[in-house]
Amino acid sequence: MDAQLIEEQLGHTLQRTEYNDLGECYHGKVRDNYRQNSHRILVTTDRISAFDHVLPQTIPFKGQLLNQTAAHFFEATEDLVPNHVLSVPDPNVTIARECTPIPIEFVVRGYLAGHAWREYDRGVRTLCGQPLPDGLRESERLPTPILTPTTKAEEGHDQDVTRDEAISTTNIDASTYDQLAEWALALYRRGHEMAAAQGLLLVDTKYEFGRTAEGDLLLIDEVHTPDSSRYYYQDGYEERLAQGAPQRQLSKEFVREWLMEHGFQGRAEDEMPALPEAFRVKVTQRYVELFEKVTGRTFEPDTHPDPAERIRTALSDHSIQDVS
Repeated sequence: MDAQLIEEQLGHTLQRTEYNDLGECYHGKVRDNYRQNSHRILVTTDRISAFDHVLPQTIPFKGQLLNQTAAHFFEATEDLVPNHVLSVPDPNVTIARECTPIPIEFVVRGYLAGHAWREYDRGVRTLCGQPLPDGLRESERLPTPILTPTTKAEEGHDQDVTRDEAISTTNIDASTYDQLAEWALALYRRGHEMAAAQGLLLVDTKYEFGRTAEGDLLLIDEVHTPDSSRYYYQDGYEERLAQGAPQRQLSKEFVREWLMEHGFQGRAEDEMPALPEAFRVKVTQRYVELFEKVTGRTFEPDTHPDPAERIRTALSDHSIQDVS
């Protein structure tokens, strides 16, 4: 994507919405959520988070890219797992069925990377109750994908938990947990197959689920996006692994790496650095690259100078009753 187009959008990003007429609002790390009875309007902003902190600067077009990537994979996996999507009336907006979130993130790992590698590298050989063999290298494919759930913290860092800990500290029973775990692993397998068809490896990803007022369990939030997933390029993977070289990857891990290089890991004593404009442009280009690579589609950005007003217009023209 042309850097100049991104630079021109730096002053026209979607930081936060305040649609007081749309119902009860909750501002998440990235999404602004509006509740209307049995529906939820999810507005994906251009905010970006890392180490469980929202960074002060936005990323142009990020909300559009995330929302459209998620929509693509919700549709591609609805035969496996029911999801909450009802319609996508705007590039940044999804209208969904209202759910009470299950307070667990179902993280599936097919390769030893990121947090799992950092734990392994310091000697940990059991992660969330899942044993890891000795002798693994960074980025190496695991013998079989593993589920490493975390608690979904409203503030601060999410915590790794075992199956029993997840059940004992949340409002779900064992059979529900096992159903969601089965779904998470099935979704990962589908995601890995789809990535492979595009010349990518789905390294790890996380899934979130919710329950409707009627008791239905649904896949919610996002699926296989750069905010929830890590991808490697297949081309050169084995050679880089053998050489102990960093893998070429598509994810926002490079944002975390940049922050760590500048002294920030989300610790209380860390001072969050400002993202330079050139780096914000680079982040957008990475998100565009991932969108186009994983979906096989060309990203067509909406460059409206006031995205919040564009969204308001789209929602005013879109009856919630139409998608019931």
